[in-house]
Amino acid sequence: MDKKSKMQAEKHLTGTLVLSVFTAVLGFFQYGYSLGVINAPQKVIEAHYARVLGIVPLDRQATNTSGEDGAIPSTIPSTIPSTIPGTVPGTEAGGSAEGTLAPPEDLAASPHVLTMYWSLSVSVFAIGGMVSSFTVGWIGDRLGRVKAMLVVNVLSIVGNLLMGLAKFGPSHILIIAGRAITGLYCGLSSGLVPMYVSEVSPTALRGALGTLHQLAIVTGILISQVLGLDFLLGNDEMWPLLLGLSGMAALLQFFLLLLCPESPRYLYIKLGKVEEAKKSLKRLRGNCDPMKEIAEMEKEKQEAASEKKVSIGQLFTSSKYRQAVIVALMVQISQQFSGINAIFYYSTNIFERAGVDQPVYATIGVGVVNTVFTVISVFLVEKAGRRSLFLAGLMGMLMSAVAMTVGLALLSQFAWMSYVSMIAIFLFVIFFEVGPGPIPWFIVAELFSQGPRPAAIAIAGFCNWACNFIVGMCFQYIADLCGPYVFVIFAVLLLVFLLFAFLKVPETKGKSFEEIAAVFRRKKLPAKSMTELEELRGGEVA
Repeated sequence: MDKKSKMQAEKHLTGTLVLSVFTAVLGFFQYGYSLGVINAPQKVIEAHYARVLGIVPLDRQATNTSGEDGAIPSTIPSTIPSTIPGTVPGTEAGGSAEGTLAPPEDLAASPHVLTMYWSLSVSVFAIGGMVSSFTVGWIGDRLGRVKAMLVVNVLSIVGNLLMGLAKFGPSHILIIAGRAITGLYCGLSSGLVPMYVSEVSPTALRGALGTLHQLAIVTGILISQVLGLDFLLGNDEMWPLLLGLSGMAALLQFFLLLLCPESPRYLYIKLGKVEEAKKSLKRLRGNCDPMKEIAEMEKEKQEAASEKKVSIGQLFTSSKYRQAVIVALMVQISQQFSGINAIFYYSTNIFERAGVDQPVYATIGVGVVNTVFTVISVFLVEKAGRRSLFLAGLMGMLMSAVAMTVGLALLSQFAWMSYVSMIAIFLFVIFFEVGPGPIPWFIVAELFSQGPRPAAIAIAGFCNWACNFIVGMCFQYIADLCGPYVFVIFAVLLLVFLLFAFLKVPETKGKSFEEIAAVFRRKKLPAKSMTELEELRGGEVA
């Protein structure tokens, strides 16, 4: 940013603008908190589920909890007390005594039932996001940006209240319901927040303020990990408060939104309320003359009126958009199926398997690294191309996944392999934040013009949430099945994503929508005539 632009940006950075952006990104803070909060208290919550459901674990020796031959033990039997209230010691293996909660024939299925409930508790959050991601545009246009964020906050408050009261009812049902409702909120918020922030931000600050949502996410993850420590809230007495605590952020956001002005772009372009748009701009910009931005909005309004909206079906049926849609979906799939959420959801357990004495503190270290490199990535994305950073991130994650697999597989033979596994996890997170973390959302927004962009963002958001759900639901089962080789699956997927990105993902930095569209047209030209190829090349030179 040159000196003139810096002075202009500082001139536009008013208290109202700071308050508005801070209030909005509290929605992404809640999203990050919900992602990370379920990790640290896993053992405590599983043990509580077992008591509520009357599940008696299998004998630890029978489930290979010793970790011999490099196998990773199932987490479920090892995380539940061997003696559960209501049982008599020594009766778990099939003896009978008064107070036994589960008959012998049900014992083999018990750990699997608990695994199912825990996996659902983790992943149902993403189901809510999937369902609500399609309604972001409708509710944002129907109610306005600020009113929409106010209304959807009720979902967050209700969801967190259910989790906070989990001990007063069937805990597994209340937690699953609470996380599903919170997911509904986060799916809506993840669309409304960037929409509002980009529309209230001045041009000179739009890029910087638009990246704050990613910082809010990783901050939420980090705070949830710290509060999840055993001596704070991650214990048998306080874990419901830990799960429901982001409801405080929801309440704070609710009341602060009452002080925030509506988006001037929404008022002018969608509603045609010129005077109200001017008043909103004056609140956001201070004493600056609003007429320049009003003129920009008028131009944007005319452009939007000249371009028809494109439906989700048309994105897939029209050859004009098909290539761009495939790229948009693949970058979302690569973000989630890279394995990053497996680490966010289960990092404490992975560190424990790697032989780390205090795995929770190592998980907090991951959160710190994640936050630091998110800040760094803000500057990298502005300086380097999207495509190059995306490729570099995928390559680094691929090598880290291989190193993690080697470390876990050889842990029983070489104790120092625990350090290899731990370093690999940190590098995995670093490379994710360099490229595959923030960039997919940049690219989806840049691949499409005003007409098809809302439908493209909706389908990309649904794809992201769906992949999030699949990883959260299936990872625990796959980890139990594959043992130390679970990250081989992610390594293979990362290799596929790397090849796809190298061959198909275009560079979008500094390019117009017409130039990006020309890139996709050029990829279909080998089957066409040489004359057409020459014409295209002539157009590129021009």
